[in-house]
Amino acid sequence: MLWLKAFHIIAIICWFAGIFYLPRLFVYHAMAEDQATRDHLKIMERKLYRFITPFAFLTVFFGCLLIAQNTNYYLHAGWLHLKILFVIGLIAYHLYCGHLVKKFTNDQNQRNHVFYRWFNEAPVIALFAIVILAVLKPF
Repeated sequence: MLWLKAFHIIAIICWFAGIFYLPRLFVYHAMAEDQATRDHLKIMERKLYRFITPFAFLTVFFGCLLIAQNTNYYLHAGWLHLKILFVIGLIAYHLYCGHLVKKFTNDQNQRNHVFYRWFNEAPVIALFAIVILAVLKPF
């Protein structure tokens, strides 16, 4: 069980590192004025998205294995239900980032850097909620 928990935490850290950095690349891309910079950012965005996507799957996989260790408890844990809701939101956020990577790749971005600065804050809120729920188990 501790190995599963360790691998779950490692996957979370790797996923969040990318989820925090990818929208920052979107900020720089939206601000870029020359094509060479935009082309370089396209490569960085694509590679980062491809790198972090397996960690999203691993996070969910190891989380499911942890739940399977004590299904009866976890099915009745209200805090876990809310945590899973935040994880589903993060998955949607991750998929939307993939959509944005395609938009930038095709030079179809319609938003400015201010939007992406705010967009970058959403996973921070999710991280706080998920950690607080997992550690405190308030209900």
